[in-house]
Amino acid sequence: MTDDDYREQHKTRLAYMPWLYGRLKAKHRAWAEPWQREIQQALMALETVHFGADCFVAPQAVLLAEPGRDIIVGDGTLIAADSVIHGPVRLGKQVSLNHHITLDGGAAGIEIGDGTRMAAYCTLYAFNHGLDAGRPVREQPVTSRGIRIGRDVWIGARAGIVDGVTIGDHAVVGMGAVVTRDVPPWTIVAGNPARPIGRRPGAPLPEQPDT
Repeated sequence: MTDDDYREQHKTRLAYMPWLYGRLKAKHRAWAEPWQREIQQALMALETVHFGADCFVAPQAVLLAEPGRDIIVGDGTLIAADSVIHGPVRLGKQVSLNHHITLDGGAAGIEIGDGTRMAAYCTLYAFNHGLDAGRPVREQPVTSRGIRIGRDVWIGARAGIVDGVTIGDHAVVGMGAVVTRDVPPWTIVAGNPARPIGRRPGAPLPEQPDT
């Protein structure tokens, strides 16, 4: 095995485990940072994609952003291999998207807050088709209300989030959950459709409405 073989394998490891990028030793950063600059500059030249500082995007990720459907990637955000992102999408700082995630912003867009973590195979679609029985599905009008995810949210593997949902700061979505309603801050939800099953340990008490 040559040094080039090990480097290519290291690139594959980073592509599927991008959180390792921030832990690279200086000798690896010497090649990894120029590699990332090249990937990100190529994407910004081809699509309306904007990267902040110290981001990572796997070469196997697909980012599609036509004018008016921008993808904004905040500082320190990580995008793993085989993710498909179609704008408009805004990712905050230090967001982590694991492999095989699909984000489609529809017309209204997807916003994901700082520090949020999303596990593999999650799907977020910020649009929906009409259901009128008098028309085939392919002829139904498409609507889009958008998806908003707060800061420091953890979304488990294979979770799905439908158009119009807002997930509050610090919430947790269980593996395989299908989120069809808003999730309050600090709340843990699970199931299909997702329902509250608890709150994060040590979370502040929910605000009570004024009487």
